[in-house]
Amino acid sequence: MHAELMTRHEPESAEAASRNYAGAVYGSLLAASVIATAGTLGSFPRLQLVIMLLTTGLVFWMTHVYARLVGERVARHAPSWKRIRHEARVESPIAEAALPPAAAVALSPLLGLSPGGTAWLGLAVAIAEQVVWSTAAVVKAGAPRRLVAANGAVNLLLGLALVAAKAAVPH
Repeated sequence: MHAELMTRHEPESAEAASRNYAGAVYGSLLAASVIATAGTLGSFPRLQLVIMLLTTGLVFWMTHVYARLVGERVARHAPSWKRIRHEARVESPIAEAALPPAAAVALSPLLGLSPGGTAWLGLAVAIAEQVVWSTAAVVKAGAPRRLVAANGAVNLLLGLALVAAKAAVPH
């Protein structure tokens, strides 16, 4: 999985793999929170919501890459272009996680959804993505079934908290 995160000569490290899953979960939660709070400042057409999702994902991705590189610089290692590209690839799931909810929002007119229905669809996609990524991480780690189930429940509760936030925000 995620072979694109590995170079031909360098296998993906355990740290990079864990950041990959963490980034995908984080990015999914980020997308869900953007959707849940998008209506607080007024009504947003679909295109604006898609742009907000993609822009937020990209900004947080760049921020994570930058923070990792600053951390290396503090450790007295000047990052090379190879290292910058590596960090950009490893952190890319943060930005990539915005794509499914943004696609759901963009395609919602084909389903005849209202702007409110569109937001709920995008939120559902982001939450489902978050649960799937977190579950994949614990399964890959070899966790027992009860821990996989507990992880799914915790992530579903996080998603339901975002649903509650969305329901409480006037749109």
